[in-house]
Amino acid sequence: MFHGSIVALVTPMLEDGAVDWDALGNLVDFHLDQGTDAIVAVGTTGESATLDYDEHRQVIRFVVDRVHNRIPVIAGTGSNSTRETLELTRHAREVGADAALLVAPYYNKPTQEGLYQHFRQVAEEVHIPQILYNVPGRTGCQIALETVERLSHLSTVVAIKDATGDIGRAQALVRSCGARMDVLSGEDGIVLPFILSGGKGVISVTANAAPAEMAAMCQAALSGDVAQARALDDDLAPLHKALFLEANPIPVKWALHEMGWMGPGIRLPLTPLSEVHRVELRQALERLGLLGA
Repeated sequence: MFHGSIVALVTPMLEDGAVDWDALGNLVDFHLDQGTDAIVAVGTTGESATLDYDEHRQVIRFVVDRVHNRIPVIAGTGSNSTRETLELTRHAREVGADAALLVAPYYNKPTQEGLYQHFRQVAEEVHIPQILYNVPGRTGCQIALETVERLSHLSTVVAIKDATGDIGRAQALVRSCGARMDVLSGEDGIVLPFILSGGKGVISVTANAAPAEMAAMCQAALSGDVAQARALDDDLAPLHKALFLEANPIPVKWALHEMGWMGPGIRLPLTPLSEVHRVELRQALERLGLLGA
């Protein structure tokens, strides 16, 4: 159902922290023009943790309306509260999102049975395609392979974004669940081997700054043109690295600021990219021709 380069879209902000709606609209148009396969609105890269509830809903609606059915929109609706996850996922369905991205509940550290019951309740109560999101480095809990396999039998669970960076786990997911759900990478640096292992694509941070390049690399890999995919991936490698010099989305928001798409706004407790890392990031953007003269 979902494939290729899916951007985990940032939420542009003014210097006072308010959502910059004009910049957000321009970024959506940029992705439509550059060949991005789908957009995630208000995922963790979109600073879901610091948007308030009304802003979260407004950004989802705005992106859905701006895209206007031209590519799929996936709404980030996960929370560490099952009730809030249900409310946000219902809202996503009501405003016309094509799917919901549900991060594993963070901080709570639920058991595997708790994770299963959390995702099962949302899957059964809200009839919209749903993508599980496993990112233990952020959430403090791992969705075990056995739990994913149980969830893959639910009709509304259509994919998983796995951000462990573990190719062995990706292969195991494809073997156990690949016939029932799409397996997507959550790590830009391993997208090529991930796809060659049977994955369908990536929910990408790098695609914010290099959408055409990420889309081309994924398409080459999915079509079996490994040589072309590898060449494109090699070109992208310095940018993948630079975009994680500090916690995401700090570097990618600064990259888009350098590219002229938005101001430097970001919400505390995150702060703009440190001076010490700006040169390396700028050099990575310049190598790909992403900075104007």
